[in-house]
Amino acid sequence: MLDQAPCGLVQTDAQGLLRRVNLAFCQWLGYSPGELVGQRKFQDLLTTGCRIFHHTHSLRLLQLQGSVSEVRVQMLRKDGQLLPMLLNARRHAPHGEKVDEYALFVAQDRDKYEKELVKARTKLEAMVAHAHELQAQASDRAMFAEQMVGIVSHDLRNPIMAVLMSAELLGKGSLTPDQSEVLAYILRAGDRASRLIANLLDLTQARLGSGLSVSPASMDLHSAVAGAVQELSQVYPDRVLRHVQQGHGRCTADADRLAQLVGNLVSNAMAYGEPGAPVVVTSTREDAFFSLSVQNRGLPIPADIMDGLFERMVRSCDQVSNARSVGLGLFIVSEIAKAHGGTVSVASTLEEGTVFTVVIPQAPKT
Repeated sequence: MLDQAPCGLVQTDAQGLLRRVNLAFCQWLGYSPGELVGQRKFQDLLTTGCRIFHHTHSLRLLQLQGSVSEVRVQMLRKDGQLLPMLLNARRHAPHGEKVDEYALFVAQDRDKYEKELVKARTKLEAMVAHAHELQAQASDRAMFAEQMVGIVSHDLRNPIMAVLMSAELLGKGSLTPDQSEVLAYILRAGDRASRLIANLLDLTQARLGSGLSVSPASMDLHSAVAGAVQELSQVYPDRVLRHVQQGHGRCTADADRLAQLVGNLVSNAMAYGEPGAPVVVTSTREDAFFSLSVQNRGLPIPADIMDGLFERMVRSCDQVSNARSVGLGLFIVSEIAKAHGGTVSVASTLEEGTVFTVVIPQAPKT
């Protein structure tokens, strides 16, 4: 029955001399029982490294606690090949003489499996390290690109301002109707370019700094919005732009940033709204907040892009025209609202049109 056991069974004396071996152990190592029993020591069948470990670890545990389990060893076959095995052992003295009994199990498949696991883990770690390296490189490239955008945008401001000032000076002279029309086109294009540069600079500041800077001060909300609407009416002479005032006008905010906010929302409404419908700008002052909203008619914004509408480089639709920006306007609006401690939201339906609303809290009157 021991010869038919599905494991190798060995008995040795206290010095390791083989006293009994079953047939499975002999067949695995390529020996006959006569070549092992009384002829060889168990440790002689181990590789040099395993022999040292067996002497310093396994035998000490057998002496201290009487047993060891699941010890990995490399056995030497008669033909010189290595055979990985797992070893369990116990020491006892049935007739007053100490003997060690071993049960050994072939671990070739387990050894292959563990090697494959180590190989797969090493490959995965290399892939993760490579991914981290690529991510770091992409982050560096993105930061460099944003820095370059900021630098180029800053350097473009002076020539754009020179073009606008020159165009304004030419407008003071005597011009033919065709010249006046061309000059108006130059002024509108220059104003668009100036606003785009401002948005790019704000993007750089928001991304690389701690957000947009604002300088809140006491101001008249309705007057500031009315002035911005009047300037925008000159930029869009063929469109109807209305301003609605609600409540008293005193508030605390950055007037220049609010004008920029209104300009971006109106530009978005002009670009994506129904061409023949009016765009309505509403400034509202309540006790604990003030709000600015811009409404335009037209097709509603698709639901699948509503959540990411205020991220940079996102458009309200896939159509592009010369009047449409690179997708920074709403991102800048969101950043201006955040800088004031406020929020921006959008509602878009076919019946009511699209309404962007910015709400900025104010200290209530005492």
